[in-house]
Amino acid sequence: MLELTIQTPQREALVDVTAQVQGVLRNHEFQDGMLVLFCPHTTAGLTINENADSTVVRDILATLQRLVPRQGDYQHAEGNSDAHVKASLLGSDLRVLVEEGRLLLGIWQGVFLAEFDGPRSRKIWLKWFPSPRPA
Repeated sequence: MLELTIQTPQREALVDVTAQVQGVLRNHEFQDGMLVLFCPHTTAGLTINENADSTVVRDILATLQRLVPRQGDYQHAEGNSDAHVKASLLGSDLRVLVEEGRLLLGIWQGVFLAEFDGPRSRKIWLKWFPSPRPA
């Protein structure tokens, strides 16, 4: 298993980690297969979305803030209940196909770490599954 460490900049942010993930593929000479990414935190998650227009990121964060307000009627009393809910909505894992050492993403897509209780140092665990070789 491989690991990335990402320092998030503020309480809520979508941090584009596409280049770091692509760097892992390059450094380990991974070619064809599938990469699984997992976020081992309960107040952060992972998503794939547009990375060409920063207003998309702002829209996603603003919509999540409207849907899951920071000050809600939560039973969890640590002050970060909204972060747990938002992380659950996005999810903690991704699977991305890899071909010839490159992430197979759409032209406008990027891989994001979604921070909802930062700033913090976050981990992303990566597991590589190579494609079977033809007999």
